[in-house]
Amino acid sequence: MGGFFFKSANPAALREWYSKHLGLKTDNYGSTFWWTDEKGNAASTQWSPFTADTTYFAPSEKQFMQNFRVRDLDSLLVKLTAEGVTLAGEPETYDYGKFAWVLDPEGNKIELWEPNDKHLL
Repeated sequence: MGGFFFKSANPAALREWYSKHLGLKTDNYGSTFWWTDEKGNAASTQWSPFTADTTYFAPSEKQFMQNFRVRDLDSLLVKLTAEGVTLAGEPETYDYGKFAWVLDPEGNKIELWEPNDKHLL
């Protein structure tokens, strides 16, 4: 799991509540959970409240979006496209990783992330 993103009426207040009552170390993006993968490399999972009016989850109308960590995003996209999976938008690359979005059979948008965790340390 790369992350869990959800809509919130007041993301700042919600981040503060989780920090105060549950001890989450939060910032403007939510909270990053650090862990070690099977090879001993640093890895992260993100918890992020978004504003209620965000369009980031579009075309899905759900109040949440899942993010899955993947290896070799480019090859996975070739496979998914061949299987008829709907891509949502174009892949994007940043210092901290590559991203692409797909829709499941119910129209839920799923973010796929090939992370560069070393950039986040």
